[in-house]
Amino acid sequence: MKHFFLVTLSLLSFQLVVAQEITGEQLLENAITYHDPNANWSTFNGELHITMETPNNTTRESRIRINLPSEMFYIQAKRDTITTEYTIEKTDCSIKLNGAVDISEAHLKTYNLSCDRANMYKNYYTYLYGLPMKLKDEGTVIHDKVEYKTFKGKAYLVLKVSYDDKVGSDVWYFYFDPKTYAMEMYQFFKTDENGKLKRDSGEYIVLTETETINGIKMPKNRAWYFNKDDAYLGTDILKN
Repeated sequence: MKHFFLVTLSLLSFQLVVAQEITGEQLLENAITYHDPNANWSTFNGELHITMETPNNTTRESRIRINLPSEMFYIQAKRDTITTEYTIEKTDCSIKLNGAVDISEAHLKTYNLSCDRANMYKNYYTYLYGLPMKLKDEGTVIHDKVEYKTFKGKAYLVLKVSYDDKVGSDVWYFYFDPKTYAMEMYQFFKTDENGKLKRDSGEYIVLTETETINGIKMPKNRAWYFNKDDAYLGTDILKN
């Protein structure tokens, strides 16, 4: 028992030293090297097939095309008998409902269809599936201090990220495997008017398995939970 305690203590001490020695920028660079070893993200042109599973709902099947060099984004989402499509080409936006482009105002309102929503989807999917590379974007603040934390019994190196006021006010924490630098979890919190974290706000996202698309290692499964009570929200499953 004494030997086990000493080994555990030594391991913990080593991991704390690693966290203290590596900077936030170094951790991010190591993580990007793991996920995008050939620096393919900046020229990404590919298709994602995502199944979204949520409690008490039927699944939503999405087909997404992202072409960063051409500034093009397309998403087709199917749930039950409803199919919606958004296309963004630079600043142009188009919408389809069950294949039709002539959509009544009533249907636009009923199905919450708008170009603002199209851009929300573009930003959402490009950000999530572009991580951790997207943390190099302008307006992202990488905090220098790397923390060592455990979550559900596993040790992680944790990178704190905030954003310039013009980008957003949420604070994010990214959890990386200390050996491989694979991104395995992240969470975000809202902030109050003084910039303090609202601990009962936000969500955490657990990442399992990987799919390699255009040479980039992307999470296969993203399971979403509330920070405040661990309530399960749903899972995005990448099926390429």
